[in-house]
Amino acid sequence: MKKLLHKNSLLLLLTAVFSTAVSTTLFGQTAKPQEFTLADTLRGSLTPERTWWDVQRYELTVKPDFNGKSITGSNKIVYKVVKTNTGGTRMQIDLQEPLIIDSVIYNEKSALKFEHKGSVWYVTVPSQSLKAENAVQIFYHGNVHQAKKAPWDGGFIFTTDSLSRPWMTVACQGLGASIWYPNKDHQSDEPDKGASLTMIVPDTLVAVGNGRLVYKKNNNDGTATYTYNVVSAISNYCIIPYIGKYVNFKENYKGEKGPLDINYWVLDYNLAKAKTYMPDQVHKMMASMEHWFGPYPFYEDGYQLIDASHTGMEHQSAVSYGNRYKFGYLGRDMSGNGWGIKWDFIIIHESGHEWFGNNITTNDLADMWVHEGFTNYSETLFVDYTFGTQAGNEYNFGIRKGIHNDKPIIPAYGVNAQGSGDMYPKGGNMLHSIRHSLDNDSLFRAILRGLNKEFYHQTVTTAQVENYVSQKSGYNYAKVFNQYLRTTQIPTFEYYLKDGKAFYRYTNCIDGFNLPLVLKKEGLKSIRLKPSGKWQKIDLAKDQSSLFTKSGIAFMYYINAKEVAAPKVR
Repeated sequence: MKKLLHKNSLLLLLTAVFSTAVSTTLFGQTAKPQEFTLADTLRGSLTPERTWWDVQRYELTVKPDFNGKSITGSNKIVYKVVKTNTGGTRMQIDLQEPLIIDSVIYNEKSALKFEHKGSVWYVTVPSQSLKAENAVQIFYHGNVHQAKKAPWDGGFIFTTDSLSRPWMTVACQGLGASIWYPNKDHQSDEPDKGASLTMIVPDTLVAVGNGRLVYKKNNNDGTATYTYNVVSAISNYCIIPYIGKYVNFKENYKGEKGPLDINYWVLDYNLAKAKTYMPDQVHKMMASMEHWFGPYPFYEDGYQLIDASHTGMEHQSAVSYGNRYKFGYLGRDMSGNGWGIKWDFIIIHESGHEWFGNNITTNDLADMWVHEGFTNYSETLFVDYTFGTQAGNEYNFGIRKGIHNDKPIIPAYGVNAQGSGDMYPKGGNMLHSIRHSLDNDSLFRAILRGLNKEFYHQTVTTAQVENYVSQKSGYNYAKVFNQYLRTTQIPTFEYYLKDGKAFYRYTNCIDGFNLPLVLKKEGLKSIRLKPSGKWQKIDLAKDQSSLFTKSGIAFMYYINAKEVAAPKVR
């Protein structure tokens, strides 16, 4: 695994029955009960059969059958024994139905017994000493689950390009990599020593994977073998094959950390337009992300942008691209105010995940806001860096229309649950509000870069990220995170002006909500407020009353601003 600073409790929502209803009350709000099954618990929790061994490396081989919509393959899992007697002699392996494990070989010598309950397979292993490093190679086959609306539902994708030629790939975040290969399917455990992906494909097609091509051979039987390798730790769902009529062009980018190898893999008929389109957007993306977040996290494995049949995914060092060579999101402006149609949404957003999602990965899917909230905010930072601060502010305000406040962003832990889609625009607006409350972009940038340095190639909890922001900013933002991540309330900033003073407070928020507000306007001295649930007041200098406008305050912070009547004097 990546260095795991604080593992989740063994089973935060452990249940011994086949299903349970989880209902939570957070800060006075009761969430609707949600049903979780035993399968959810086994998939999303750190069971004893998982915690005694630590994945060191995956060596995956796959041979897809395009016509039969099936795959055969194997995965050699190299692991280290990190606990004794916690899981007995059983190892939990995840492989989702209808795929079938054929055999399991221990240290390339002996066959092991196994059984399964649904998509969870239990392998009986010999007793092993603490810190020992061993391997199991798992051979499997079957008709693989196919995605119906990738990347949203997930699965193996058997499709054709516009010339009706075979085109294959996978998208499986959330659903899990066990949908197509056997592994320990939990985000907290990534292979410390990287992974290899060997693809055996028709020799008329080209296969591409994560990292670097290390082996290629024509098998003289109508197939060819390609092996790609990454040396960095990598999330299970990021290991992805791309198989089709690909051609390549490449360049050497002068990045913050030195020369970076960039490879573009596109369908042959896209080559001409790709050469004039992709590098421009990638260069601008790299310049912005490295400025705000620090060096690209995977110089050792390079960066690849690869044509895909779906819209796009953040597959580490092998980013999927399916935005049809259009600015915006499939030609649409996500902000609604013009700034979202001046750049390619998929190239910027999915590449932003290399920092938040791939470099910094959450232990539990419940904390997915760390991936999506920060990466949503990378869009604002990109617009800011490329077009100016006001443009960034306008873009961020524009995407606010996508917030629904339907349910909290952070759901139940330990059951592979995913929170509200608000984790994207609401997460980005929360971070923008924190940035404005700091009123110090040098410090804010240092925090973003510091996160990527402090948690470099690690898995984390939301608590670690939240605490880091508070610690480095010198202000306790715990209540701010609680408000936006764990409730659906939009705080209201109430104020009134009287006798040269401003009176103000927060309502419709949790107890202790304390987002500072900095009110600014060119030519005027700024005002810094620390509102609470109680009325406070501040003396105003000449013309400072003009800083108190509902639209101006709401534009800079994700809150409602409301001017109320001054209380009548009795």
